[in-house]
Amino acid sequence: MRPRVIGLTGQTGAGKSTVSDIFRRWGAAVIDCDAVARRVVEPGSPALRREQEAFGPEILRPDGSLDRAKTAEIVFSDPEQLKKWCDILYPAITEYIVEELERLENIPLAVLDAPTLFESGADALCDFIVSVTAPRDERLRRIMARDGISREAALRRMSAQREDDYYASRSGAVIVNSGGREELERQLQAIRPKLWREE
Repeated sequence: MRPRVIGLTGQTGAGKSTVSDIFRRWGAAVIDCDAVARRVVEPGSPALRREQEAFGPEILRPDGSLDRAKTAEIVFSDPEQLKKWCDILYPAITEYIVEELERLENIPLAVLDAPTLFESGADALCDFIVSVTAPRDERLRRIMARDGISREAALRRMSAQREDDYYASRSGAVIVNSGGREELERQLQAIRPKLWREE
């Protein structure tokens, strides 16, 4: 029997990884969709071949793996290029997630940690959706520290994402990650009964 599926999404730098850690401690299986996105474009994969055809050989390193920095420069600077990229990547991610969910037996709860949950259509796989948001300045600081990138590069990534109200209107619950971990856990405990039962 398929586990109950919780979609976990939000803006980059909002703190979804911290929330995922809490879910793991509660006994949920967490599917990290960023990790899935890396897996489906490994050398030799159908998705990587399609992306090379769409964007040219410059997106590959000499060893045939994806040059993520070069690819980010291309797709985050042009909405049309980003759409082209997503049209190739999202179906491959969704297919992998479906297969992974089928393998999760005797686990009551699975969490899809997916920054592009709605855009990819993976929200259709979910029984309940939790979005994580955070103040803009805090997100900017986290992204720069996490990825070792400049302020300008971080702002470009942030500009490609949705505002808070987009997530709020599509989610069963919104967690605001503006305090410490204790406050984050308090908010999650408040919605915990909604996660393990049918709405």
